[in-house]
Order: sequence, then C-alpha cells, then structure tokens
Amino acid sequence: MSLRIIKNVIRLKWQAQLSLEQIASTLGISKGAVAKYVSLTSVAGLDWETVQDWSEQRLSTALQPRAAPSQPFVEPDWSRMHRELDRKGMTLMLLWQKYVAAHPEGRTWRYTQFCEH
Repeated sequence: MSLRIIKNVIRLKWQAQLSLEQIASTLGISKGAVAKYVSLTSVAGLDWETVQDWSEQRLSTALQPRAAPSQPFVEPDWSRMHRELDRKGMTLMLLWQKYVAAHPEGRTWRYTQFCEH
C-alpha cells in the first residue's frame, strides 16, 4: 500500500476522527488494512500533528516494527529429563510444564520442539 494512503489513514483517524469503517469506505481499502495502520501508528506513538509534514521515507521508517532482540532458548538439563522419564507416572508433558514454569522470563521451547529435542 502506498505511503500516501497510509498518511491519509492517519489524517482521517486523528484529524477527522472517523471510524475504521468510514476510513475504509472513504479510501476504498479494507477495514483490516485501516486497523493495521492505525495500530502501527499508535504503537509508534504517532498522530496526524506529528506526521503531516513528514516525508514518505521518514514515515515508512517510523512505522517499521522494531525487531525484538532474539535471545537464545533456555536449554533444559537433558540428562536429568531422561532420568525423570524413568520415574513411574512421569510424562513428557509434565516435564515440559516444569521446564516452562522454572524459566518464566526465559525463552523456552514449545511442547513439540521440546519433544523433538
């Protein structure tokens, strides 16, 4: 979608105070596209007063979602996991739940990845 249309979405939302449906109808685009660009604008902390004099390049840069720094997965103690599996009643699901609970702030494997590893 052209940045001119995105700029019009911002203008109609924050200056004219139109609803998503009204903006979509006015510009001849989908309501989903309008919602996407309104959301990106809100996340970036922008409004019409801020962007009305911006170049298309500056607006494009400001609306780019920032990539979160990728942190490595927390590796479980695989040898302990294998020993735990020998216990009666222990399942991969229970081990995975304990693993996730033990690392609430860390990046943990999802269940299928955990089982594959």
